[in-house]
Amino acid sequence: MLNVDLSRVPEYYHRYINKVTQKDLVPALEEHVLSTHSFFSSIPEEKWDYRYAEGKWSIRDILQHLMDAERIFGFRALAFARQDKTHIPGFDENAYAEVSEASRRSKADLLEEWQLVTRSHLKLFQSFSETQLESEGIANEASIYVRGIGFIFCGHALHHMGVVRERYLV
Repeated sequence: MLNVDLSRVPEYYHRYINKVTQKDLVPALEEHVLSTHSFFSSIPEEKWDYRYAEGKWSIRDILQHLMDAERIFGFRALAFARQDKTHIPGFDENAYAEVSEASRRSKADLLEEWQLVTRSHLKLFQSFSETQLESEGIANEASIYVRGIGFIFCGHALHHMGVVRERYLV
């Protein structure tokens, strides 16, 4: 059983968290850093611009989306761990993707940035005390807590890797 209280996370994110197999957060984040990088590294360069349907994201767009989302959720985790009571707004992932210009970036550049972003968040979560991991705040008009956000990182990436396997690499 995962060491996360789903009652403290909006229901929408349960589908991500339930994909995580590691019980504890830090091992889950360590696996997240390595397995996600390994997965995207293994995808041939010629697949990175493929879109399985009109209006769908390319693999470049998906990795950029994962980084954007992780940065936003990382800020939320930091703010709540530091007892910031500011209500943090949501974000429109499609609007971000539309202007990210991921298509102009190389596979190597995106993968290098992914490593930096995920390793940075791993160190951030390793630095949190139990009290900080249990801190909560309001983001996108819903209550959420820091430990839950860490598990969302992992499950969100697992979700998108599943989509890539099913729709891009067949």
